[in-house]
Amino acid sequence: MVESFAFAIAGGVLGKLGSALIQEVGLAWGVKTELEELNDTLSTIHALLLDAEEKQATNLQISDWLGKLKLVLYDAEDVLDEFDYEALRQQVVASGSSITSKVRSFISSPKSLAFRLKMGHRVKNIRERLDKIAADKSKFNLTEGIANTRVVQRERQRETHSFVRASDIIGRDDDRENIVGLLKQSSHTENVSVIPIVGIGGLGKTSLAKLVYNDERVVGHFSIKMWVCVSDEFDVKRLAEKILKEISDESYSDFSMEQLQRCLRNALDGEKFLLVLDDVWNTDREKWLALKDLLMDGANGSKILVTTRNKSIASIMGTFPMQEIKGLSHKDCLSLFVKCAFMDGDDKQYATLLKIGDQIVEKCAGVPLAVRSLGSLLYLKRGERDWVSIRDSEIWKSEQNEDGIMAALRLSYYDLPYHLKQCFALCSMFPKDYNFLSYDLISFWMAQGLIQSSGQNAKMEDIGEIYINELFSRSFFQDVEQLAPGAYSFKMHDLLHDLAIFFSQPECLTLNFHSKDISKRVQHVAFSDTDWPREEFEALRFVEKLNNVYTILFQIKNVAPRSKSFVACILRFKCIRVLDLSSSSFEALPNSIGSLKHLRFLDLSGNKRIKKLPNSICKLYHLQTLILVYCSELEELPKGSRSMISLRTLSITTKQRDLSGKKKGLRCLNSLQHLQIVDCLNLEFLPKGMESFTELRILYIVDCPSLVSLSHSIKLLSALEVLVIGSCEKLEFMDGEAEVQEDIQSFGSLQNLCFIDLPLLEALPRWLLHGPTSNTLYHLMILSCSNLKALPTDGGVGEKCGGAAAIGLRIELDLEDRSKLLFSSSLLGPLLACLLFSA
Repeated sequence: MVESFAFAIAGGVLGKLGSALIQEVGLAWGVKTELEELNDTLSTIHALLLDAEEKQATNLQISDWLGKLKLVLYDAEDVLDEFDYEALRQQVVASGSSITSKVRSFISSPKSLAFRLKMGHRVKNIRERLDKIAADKSKFNLTEGIANTRVVQRERQRETHSFVRASDIIGRDDDRENIVGLLKQSSHTENVSVIPIVGIGGLGKTSLAKLVYNDERVVGHFSIKMWVCVSDEFDVKRLAEKILKEISDESYSDFSMEQLQRCLRNALDGEKFLLVLDDVWNTDREKWLALKDLLMDGANGSKILVTTRNKSIASIMGTFPMQEIKGLSHKDCLSLFVKCAFMDGDDKQYATLLKIGDQIVEKCAGVPLAVRSLGSLLYLKRGERDWVSIRDSEIWKSEQNEDGIMAALRLSYYDLPYHLKQCFALCSMFPKDYNFLSYDLISFWMAQGLIQSSGQNAKMEDIGEIYINELFSRSFFQDVEQLAPGAYSFKMHDLLHDLAIFFSQPECLTLNFHSKDISKRVQHVAFSDTDWPREEFEALRFVEKLNNVYTILFQIKNVAPRSKSFVACILRFKCIRVLDLSSSSFEALPNSIGSLKHLRFLDLSGNKRIKKLPNSICKLYHLQTLILVYCSELEELPKGSRSMISLRTLSITTKQRDLSGKKKGLRCLNSLQHLQIVDCLNLEFLPKGMESFTELRILYIVDCPSLVSLSHSIKLLSALEVLVIGSCEKLEFMDGEAEVQEDIQSFGSLQNLCFIDLPLLEALPRWLLHGPTSNTLYHLMILSCSNLKALPTDGGVGEKCGGAAAIGLRIELDLEDRSKLLFSSSLLGPLLACLLFSA
């Protein structure tokens, strides 16, 4: 099904047309009238688009009309984007001037005449096409609609979800006891036994497996426990890598199959282990036997717990009878629904709604995912009409699979605000069981233009957080795990992934080596990491039929594209916004990447062969996100990186000793919000020009063993909220140097501070007590700092933590010798919310 998203796209175009910059450009280039007419025409259409999007499913003429409109809107976006690009280019050339003088400087240059004429013709063409489309709107009897912009903000769960809390699972006590009993049984025939858990999607097979996996009786019974999500592709080599990583927490991606099988056999030899293979779809018995052979050296009583929807798979793999879980009872479903739809105790005040809710639950056929989805949809909705519309929706009568669960999920999707529908649908670009990182997904949405500033000084990253929180609260995301302050991961249930695919086709497409039919309407392309030849890659045959592409996700490990096809893949699509080449293995980017004027997101992480970046990359004035972490051979940053004036997120690994160079260092990145400096083995000095990072809010400095000291200019990071410093074994905090302390104490917004594995840290710096930080800090984490002798004893935090007064200061400590600590009552005073000692 095509979800047009025309209303959201038109809104974005109208927003750009109304900007001061575009209006100034229009006036200076003589296209002011054309742009005003374009704005007027689009405004008259915009109000009708919500009605048109609702009717398109049953009216092919409206669907075709919306398709034509979208093509014009995309062209309008591209033209306005080029106006903006030229203004940014002049801002780089004439830094320090006002926006008006920058634009007029460009206007006055002789070489701009041809560009002005070309852009003028393009604007006129778009206006004429839009006029024709607008003239047809009267055929469809469309009415003006009001957009649903309601966003319910609920506190995001901060605790990790590596296991499921027992209180979150309803109605599975008998299943749990049965499977725990089977896991503790010994076998008289073979050392390793297989127990399959079978059931339709959404019943909670994975949640049940997690509940069992973390049961105290199970934890104490096995010497090794491993959890591996299999999902669509049953690749024996990749599964062996994942299992070994679970055992040792090390990467085995470069190992051959021979090395892997030897390591795996040795690791499991004589050990009583539990291996969970979650979400198995493989029906090829030979593949299963190939993996099983690698696991047979475990001690007697070892178990493999498999979750699958397919009874045939359970028969192929199982040695125990399959454990088929059924739907929940109506009583348990209603309890789950009430938990999701009401605040604690709130349901008692709404007897009428509870009766309607009981009827809605009846339609969910005992499927917990459907119940949770609809309960979350109705959370805080207290109008009887809202509940009745869900109960009586025509969607329940349509043909569905999975016992009606997709009907419930579609209802949840249709209730999303229009801006969240597109954000959710684009998540289909990532594979099933993908581990989303919050800041990466927000950057991805920003690059697609899906996050718009509210005009009240709100940062786009903060708006993205609100979007993610809303999708959490509606149960579209799950398995949240806090990775570090300001960073968390989460996943989508595979049925919700199917739903995202349903609403994103045909514009979003995942390609594998066997793909054949490719629609010309595809605009977002992901290359799947399955079945690709390891020595060559011919991308050209897959993209030659496409007209325009905004996204390329090329996440294929250890596959080096041929230069011609690779260049063609990039240069063919001048309007590309997102280019993800993570984990690739090419040695160089072409200079022509600098011609991608619209590019906003570039990910080269994990490329262990690339040594240099072309200087032309600095011409990407729209670039917002640049990810270069774990590019272990990258010798230096490109010259002129200061020209990337729109850069908001930068993650780097480099061989450089100093990041302060005028040409190859980090300077004047005024828009930078998030900086990660990771695995820089030679780095001794941070950038001296950090005073230019006036918007920087998150700073990670991790695995930099040669780093000697922090930059003095770090004192001017007044917007910094999160500071994480870890595994920097030579880093010293010179507590006796008043100048250094004066430099650093100027932090005025710091909320989260983490010191991890810093052997030279003997005492916390004084600025923690006496600087502005003492008014804002609410989370202090100290882990593996073995030489830390004392916490500060001269007062300050307990007396001055104004920012922590409402929520308390949270302190986490992991110290080898706690008896050496000297605690002050001022530090551990009434504001202390939590003090954790980790073993």
